[in-house]
Amino acid sequence: MAIFKRNPFGHILFIKKWLIRIAGVLTHRRYRGFNELQIEGSEIIKNLPETGVLFISNHQTYFADVVAMFHVFNASLSGRVDSIKNVGYLWQPKMNLYYVAAKETMKSGFLPKVLAYAGSISIERTWREAGKDVNRKVKFSDISNISKALDDGWVITFPQGTTKPWKPIRKGTAHIIKHYKPIVIPVVIDGFRRSFDRKGLRIKKKGILQSMVIKEPLDIDYDNETIEEIVEKIEYSIEQHPSFLKVIPQEEIAEIERLNKKRAW
Repeated sequence: MAIFKRNPFGHILFIKKWLIRIAGVLTHRRYRGFNELQIEGSEIIKNLPETGVLFISNHQTYFADVVAMFHVFNASLSGRVDSIKNVGYLWQPKMNLYYVAAKETMKSGFLPKVLAYAGSISIERTWREAGKDVNRKVKFSDISNISKALDDGWVITFPQGTTKPWKPIRKGTAHIIKHYKPIVIPVVIDGFRRSFDRKGLRIKKKGILQSMVIKEPLDIDYDNETIEEIVEKIEYSIEQHPSFLKVIPQEEIAEIERLNKKRAW
C-alpha cells in the first residue's frame, strides 16, 4: 500500500512527511517571529535536479541550521524567493532531502531520534566521540549511505564536522565530491550561534537577525583536481578559509576564540 511506502533507508514516507510538517510548524517562528531569517540566493534551489545535489555549509548549532535549511529549501520549491512566509509550503515537503549528522548526536534523546527519522544520515565520526579524541577508519557503510542518499535526492553536510568556527575542512567531504561527482551548492549561515544554544533546541536570545546565503554551484574538475584543491574550494565557498579572519572585527574574533574554548568537546 502507498501509505507504507518506504525510502531507501527503510523509513515510512507517510510518517516522515508528518514529522516534517509538525516540526516545521513548531519551529517556524524561530526563523520568522522570535528572530528573523534573511535569505539570499534561494532561487537557485528551484532549478536544481531532483537527485545528486550536495549542500555544504558552515555549522553553528546541532539542529537549528539544518531545520532552517528544510524551511528555506521547501519554501523555494513552492515558489517563494528568499522568503519562508506562510508555512503552508511544508504541506508537500521534499521527501528525499537528507542531512549528515553524528550518530552519537542523533541518539542523544527523544527529539534527536525524531529528527533523525525526518532525514538524518547518521555516521560515526572518525576523530571525536563522547567528548574525546579518537582515531579510527571511516566505515564503508557510512559512505555507502551518503551515496545512497545522493542517488535518491539531496544531501546537506557540514564539512567541518563541528559547530566551532574556523576549524579545518574534513577531507572526507572532498573524497565524496571527487568520487560521486554531485552538484555542490555552498551555503553560508550566520546568527544561529547567537540565537540558539549549542544544540539549536533552545532559543537563547530573541530579536537576532539570522542569515542564509545560497551560492551558485561550485565549478569542480572532478577528474583532475586534487583532494587538497577541492578542500580549499570548500573553505572559500563557505567562508571558512583563514583569510576571511582578516576582514572580521577583532571583537568578533575574540568572541569566536572564547566560544571555541568553551565548546571544547
